[in-house]
Amino acid sequence: MTDELDALFNQCHSAFSDHESWVKCRELMYGELTCLGRHTVTGMLAASGNQFVDWSTAYRLFSKQRVDVSKILNVVQSNVLQETDCLPYIVAHMDDTVIKKTGKRIPGTAWRRDPLGPPFYTNFIWGQRFIQMSLALPREGKIGQSRAIPVDFHHCPTVVRPRKTAEKEQWQAYKEEKKIAKLSRQGSGRIALLRKTLDDQGYKDKELVVGVDGSYTNKEVLKNLPQKTTLVGRIRKDTKLYALPEVQSGSGRKRVYGKQLPTPEEIRQSDQYPWQQVEAWAAGKTHKFDLKIIRDVRWRSAGKQNLTMIVIRPLGYRLSKSSRILYREPAYLICTETALDIKDILQAYLWRWEIEVDFREEKTLLGCGQAQVRNPNSAESLPAFVAAMYGLLHLASHRATAKPNILMLPRPKWYKKVDAKRITTGDLLNNLRAQLWAKATEINFSDFVSNQTKQRSLRNTLTGNVSAAFYMRN
Repeated sequence: MTDELDALFNQCHSAFSDHESWVKCRELMYGELTCLGRHTVTGMLAASGNQFVDWSTAYRLFSKQRVDVSKILNVVQSNVLQETDCLPYIVAHMDDTVIKKTGKRIPGTAWRRDPLGPPFYTNFIWGQRFIQMSLALPREGKIGQSRAIPVDFHHCPTVVRPRKTAEKEQWQAYKEEKKIAKLSRQGSGRIALLRKTLDDQGYKDKELVVGVDGSYTNKEVLKNLPQKTTLVGRIRKDTKLYALPEVQSGSGRKRVYGKQLPTPEEIRQSDQYPWQQVEAWAAGKTHKFDLKIIRDVRWRSAGKQNLTMIVIRPLGYRLSKSSRILYREPAYLICTETALDIKDILQAYLWRWEIEVDFREEKTLLGCGQAQVRNPNSAESLPAFVAAMYGLLHLASHRATAKPNILMLPRPKWYKKVDAKRITTGDLLNNLRAQLWAKATEINFSDFVSNQTKQRSLRNTLTGNVSAAFYMRN
């Protein structure tokens, strides 16, 4: 896997101002991926063996903008597109996240609503806000497991509110900047930028399918979609939808909306709309989903666009073999007009959950946002750098595991004894550490597990230091 990671990072040479910056950033990359403590800049330096040399160069990489993280993400994007070139369309996911911070003087920080707070009470946290765009990297064709690979990590700070005694011009400028900084407008701009990048790379004929949640299913995004772009988003169960208008004769302004349709919740409960069964991959296996599909509907937030509404019946599940059947919540989706099959639209939206997995692993396993920096350039680019390293890691794993006779560390005993089709990020980090440390110490660690299993009694043996090192954060 280290060879694939080096090959990918070699393609990022144009993202740096000089060769020395590229060399230093390569060391930080391996320090970031092998760090066992907090993922600060000094933690990366210590993990890469640079704790006894000048540390200021590493900080100046980001504060002096000697590395363009967006170009690294462009390299990630181009490689993902090469891996998915066989698919007739491109699947992307978009969502925003908040990175917790403690310093009140860190640029771009403000009080944010805590997404993990209880539904009956709004909690607030101090942090930075970012929008991430990811591309789906499926392993087994159209239906199967997929990874979300970050290709864009955009800082979205809140505009600073002026004082009450400020001049009228300052207040007017604040209102205009607030409109531009609105999260839905920023998201619309990131979709347009991704579409433009795809066109420049020679993918003009491929449809871009973007999966979003309810916060981006609004008029700001729907009315500004670029060409060859399909949006699949979640809507409320009481959304007011309309049929197509009847054909009008004579002069006068033409109607845009027809008669009002039942709400999505009423359609789900009604027997007038039949259920259809569609197979799609979710939660580790292929499920049969029951859908209600209503085509050619209109919504005031989308204007004159023809939409397709999809109602998904909740899946039943058991916590154990003997427990009663529990049900998840139903889902209501809106899809802009497209020639794609419903099966492809549903699968593209179900893959969107992978971006939530990205956020969790970037924060917990790779320490996104833990770097203690106050420079405006560093505060914006360091979290994006961590996201880019996450994408390079999974791309390298995707290519390495496709080769025969790939050596992987065995999983702990409490894992299921079936062939795991999904390699976790913790497994990747453990294997990367094993490969790097084996090269550095010139010791073969491949048989340390079999040696441990041969011991009949571990009562008088020392702690398994090798095992403890390799299986950190699993």
